[in-house]
Amino acid sequence: MNYQNIIRQLILMVLVALFVQCSGSRHVQKNKPSVPDLKVPQVQREFRAAWIATVANINWPSKPGLTVKQQKEEAIALLDFLKDNNFNAVIFQVRPQCDALYNSEKEPWSYFLTGAQGEKPVPYYDPLDFWIEEAHKRALEFHAWFNPYRAHHTSGGAVSENSIVKTHPELVVKLENGFYWMIPTEQGTQDHSYNVVMDVVKRYNVDGIHFDDYFYPYPSYHKGKDFPDDASWKNYTDKGGKLSRGDWRRDAVNQFMKRIYKGIKSEKPHVKFGLSPFGVWRPNHPESIKGLDQYDALYADAKLWLNKGWVDYWTPQLYWPVNQVAQSFPVLVGWWESQNFKQRHFWPGISPKAKAGSTEADEAFNQVMITRGMLSQSPGIVYWNINSLLKSEELTQTIKNGPFQQPALVPASPWLGKQIPDKPIVELSEVENRIGVKWTMSEKDKVASYVFHYKYGEVWYSQILGRNESLKLLEVYRLKTEPLEELMDKQQVNDMLIPLNQIAVQSVNVFGQMSEAQLMDVKSLSENQLPSLDELKALIKEEQLKLAAQKERERKQKVNLDLKSIIDEGDTEVEVLIGSVKQTFSVDSSKVINIELNTPDTVKLLFQPREIVLPIEKITESESFVLTKEGMIEDVQSQSK
Repeated sequence: MNYQNIIRQLILMVLVALFVQCSGSRHVQKNKPSVPDLKVPQVQREFRAAWIATVANINWPSKPGLTVKQQKEEAIALLDFLKDNNFNAVIFQVRPQCDALYNSEKEPWSYFLTGAQGEKPVPYYDPLDFWIEEAHKRALEFHAWFNPYRAHHTSGGAVSENSIVKTHPELVVKLENGFYWMIPTEQGTQDHSYNVVMDVVKRYNVDGIHFDDYFYPYPSYHKGKDFPDDASWKNYTDKGGKLSRGDWRRDAVNQFMKRIYKGIKSEKPHVKFGLSPFGVWRPNHPESIKGLDQYDALYADAKLWLNKGWVDYWTPQLYWPVNQVAQSFPVLVGWWESQNFKQRHFWPGISPKAKAGSTEADEAFNQVMITRGMLSQSPGIVYWNINSLLKSEELTQTIKNGPFQQPALVPASPWLGKQIPDKPIVELSEVENRIGVKWTMSEKDKVASYVFHYKYGEVWYSQILGRNESLKLLEVYRLKTEPLEELMDKQQVNDMLIPLNQIAVQSVNVFGQMSEAQLMDVKSLSENQLPSLDELKALIKEEQLKLAAQKERERKQKVNLDLKSIIDEGDTEVEVLIGSVKQTFSVDSSKVINIELNTPDTVKLLFQPREIVLPIEKITESESFVLTKEGMIEDVQSQSK
């Protein structure tokens, strides 16, 4: 090991030691809003994303053939979940097996959407348009995720007549595990996949294009045998090709990656291209690292793509814990960053396991903080997959109450565009004890989002708003947190109020660059709309009723559900959807699970292909129920009487 590597490892050890010492507890005091002197607060920059997989219906839709209404409801629930927990991007799989979850003339509609490859949704809608629009409403970036070479998945139903397996059999081989795979060295493969990607770039308002780790298939997919491309290899050598078979395969993938990057930039320079390769490039890089050699096994020279800057963001799948020596998370972060010659975004992918009471929540918390320490110029993290968050309230709350307390903007990409956008044009109006704030932009098509700041008293608050938002209504004052029970005079009224003093709006363009703040003083407007003594008393009473209702909504209730009559013999897990959060419960020999809910919540037991919706009005009346085969529930207490 040379001196530079020794120094790098020592610095890494110090960083990790300091981090562990500072972050041993997850009981984090919530940050207070910033209190600047003469300017608006700075919004944090950090990429916060989750993968949403459609292959095998891993995340969405929950099963093939749902109604359009059900598909949209599930999509909205996932996007709301990300927004509510201060994420700012979604990586959504639009092409799981040479098919499309969007309207395409190049590939058939996906089996995972409708239950039959080639069949469009009825009534018709374009899921990709819908996802993009709804993501942008929530100020979430939308990245379209493609599998460049997988032609058919074993869970993808029958191979249809319009599948590439049938339309271009010369480009496809079948693997021992039943998958069909396109031959990466064939020019037809490269042209087809390139055209599919560019079709989406041209027709849809995506913020990013994303590839995962499936280049050549993993060796286990073909039972350890060599990839079956003998005919293509013979054709290459017959024409005088000089590369070794491994270099020939790698070169084909390299050229495809370079072509995709250049194609995206020539069409829409602001659209980011991101890659998520296997987390280890080669064993012994760095020296302590062991594991699969993707350079030899997957013919993916991922280091080269990063070295050359053929990406805008780099998301290697670092799905290992901090203290796993052979694949240590911080050690791999340090090594990949040392290869980031072009200073692209480096946002590692992590995979916390959704197990209640486990250490996974701590591990995920620590990994976020390590990326902030080691990649401080452009921090970020991507979760595989959204189910890891949905199934573990502990994990979600640890992240939300810790590193993701405040919203964050996606870091800017200065190599794509450095122009600072203009300030929004802001107009104010008085609207029934509220102040209306309306803004416009001269180049609205270049806006990605807005940052909206407002100041009550001496405290600033900030929100990140979607690109199509242009209006906010704010109360002219806020009540202090401890309202007096008796108000005697006008002076006490004034003492009870925190006035709205200033607002500011900033625009963020598609390259992530933010404008100066358009700062507006609104104190004079606020003072004209202060309430009378009687109005304030009524407001205080209303506020107290709201707080009481909120406390009632947040009241947690534990309920025992006996599944003996409904669960199949040998089943050890059951999925339960509580509100919008899906959780997996282990089932022991008693066949009784304990759920905890905030009333009122919706509760569904998910048994494919059916779901059992539990009547919430009955659940809230007792603590233990037996489920019958008909899906009804019987109160254990009433049974015993």
